Amino acid sequence: MDHLPYLAAVWIMLIGVYGIVTSRDLIHAVVCLSVTQSGTYVLLLAIGYQHGATAPVFSDMQHGSRPVVDPVVQAMTLTDIVVGATVTALLLALTVLVARRRGTLDPDALRSLEP
Repeated sequence: MDHLPYLAAVWIMLIGVYGIVTSRDLIHAVVCLSVTQSGTYVLLLAIGYQHGATAPVFSDMQHGSRPVVDPVVQAMTLTDIVVGATVTALLLALTVLVARRRGTLDPDALRSLEP
């Protein structure tokens, strides 16, 4: 049962990568990249999880009384969410620019470099 979060994270990442590889639309590829990024959130939280641990608020606890969840992993997950949202917004903005300039979102139609 300890491996279930890791398997879920790998499954989510594989679904996202499969979507990116088989994508016929740039917006679909950006959404699949976002799904892959969601798998990293689950992976980071699975790494930092401890059974029976409490939140890392130390005002009411004595040292060594009970285990706490690592706050660094939680901070990394929040940073990952912010970076993922920023990358998604940037890629969607670039997709809009490509659609305006080229008139298509099909990656096969965008192979040539001529304007």
